[in-house]
Amino acid sequence: MTVNQIIDATIGKEGGYSNHPADKGGPTRWGVTEQVARAYGYAGDMRVLPRATAFDIYLKRYWTEPRFADVAAVYPELGPEMFDTGVNMGTSIPGAFLQRALNLLNRGATDYPDIAADGRIGTMTIAALKKFAAVRGAAGGKVLLKTIDGFQLGRYADITEARPANEAFFYGWVANRVGIEA
Repeated sequence: MTVNQIIDATIGKEGGYSNHPADKGGPTRWGVTEQVARAYGYAGDMRVLPRATAFDIYLKRYWTEPRFADVAAVYPELGPEMFDTGVNMGTSIPGAFLQRALNLLNRGATDYPDIAADGRIGTMTIAALKKFAAVRGAAGGKVLLKTIDGFQLGRYADITEARPANEAFFYGWVANRVGIEA
C-alpha cells in the first residue's frame, strides 16, 4: 500500500464527525481529534474539518514525523500497522512496540545491540531494523508484524480493564485495528 492508500483507508474507517461520550478524545472528524487539529493549525468547527486537512495532518503527524515511512522502506507490511496503531494509540506506542520486538528478536543482542524502547524511532532503531532484515529476510517482517499485533492486543485489553468505559470500543479495536494488512 502507498501512504495515500493507507491514509485513505484510515479516513474511511474513521468516518465523519463523532463525539462519543465514552471517547476521551472528544470531538473528532475523520479520526482527527480536536486537540490534534488545533495543534496543526485548524481553528474551525470540528464538524466541518475538511478531509484534505485531515489527510495532511495524518501524513505529517502519523507518517512522516514518527518515521514510519523509514520503517515501511525496510518492511512495507509494517507501514499500515505502524500508521494505524499510531493513529489509534499515539505514535510513540507502535514505535515502542517495534523497539521491544526488535530487542526480543535479536538473540541476546548477538545480531545487533538492544535499543531503548522509548517509542522514538531514530537512527538506532532503523539500524537495528535493517540488521534484523539482513539476518531474518522477508520472513522477519511477518514475525515483527505478529509480535507488534500481540503487543497491540495486550494494550487494548489492559486499557479496557483499567477503564471499563472502553468496553464500548474493545470489540471494534480487535476487529478493525489488530492485524491491519497491507
